[in-house]
Amino acid sequence: MLKRIAILLSMAAPAVCADTSLSGAEFDRYTLGKTLFYGFEGRIYGVERYLPDRRVIWSFLDGNCKEGLWYEQEGQICFVYEDRHDPQCWVFTASGGGLIAQFEGNPEMTELYEKEDTDAEMVCYGPEVGV
Repeated sequence: MLKRIAILLSMAAPAVCADTSLSGAEFDRYTLGKTLFYGFEGRIYGVERYLPDRRVIWSFLDGNCKEGLWYEQEGQICFVYEDRHDPQCWVFTASGGGLIAQFEGNPEMTELYEKEDTDAEMVCYGPEVGV
C-alpha cells in the first residue's frame, strides 16, 4: 500500500512543480545575464538577452534586434519593446529542460520553450541606413 502511495506521489509531484509560474524575482534570478534561445514546434523561434534593470534585447534571429523591458503583472511576465508598446505577457514555468513560456497563460495560445542545444548565435545588425 505504501509503495502505491509513493508511486502516485512521485507521479503527481512533477505536475505540481510544472504548474507553478515564476514570480518576477524568480524569473530575474534565472535569466539575468543570460542569452536564451526559444523554440516553437521543433524550430528555433527567437532569442532574448537578459540585461540588468529588467532590460532585454529580442531577435527572431534575423539580425533585427529590439530593445525592451519586462515587468511582472498579475502572475505574468510582460514585455514591451521599442517598436511595440502594447505588452506581450507570458506565464513562465521552469522545467528540467529550462523555461516554458505560455502566451497570456492560455493553453490555446503560443507556447515557447527554452532550447538548449543550438548552434545559432544572437546577431544584431546596426540601424538601417537609408538614402
